[in-house]
Amino acid sequence: MGETIEIRRKRLRYQSCHRGTKEIDLMLGRFADTMLALLTAEQLDRYETLLANPDPDIYQWISGGEVVPDAFDSDVMKMLKNFKYQAL
Repeated sequence: MGETIEIRRKRLRYQSCHRGTKEIDLMLGRFADTMLALLTAEQLDRYETLLANPDPDIYQWISGGEVVPDAFDSDVMKMLKNFKYQAL
C-alpha cells in the first residue's frame, strides 16, 4: 500500500524545509507551504525529483545563476522561478 497524496505532500514539505542550507530551506519551504496543495501527482513527481539535487544547484537554477538542465526544466521549475519569495 503506497502513501496517500496528503502524506506525500507532508513528506515533501518536510524535505523542502529541512535541507541544510538556510536559504534553500526558506525558499523551498515557503514554496511548499503555498503551492504543494495545488500540485498534481505528476507535478509532485517532478518536484520530488528536483529535491534530489544538491542545494547549491537548486539555488542557482531558481535564482537564474545557472541554466536549468533540460531534465529539470519543467512546469514546476517555472513555478519555483516565478514564486515570490518575500523578505528572504
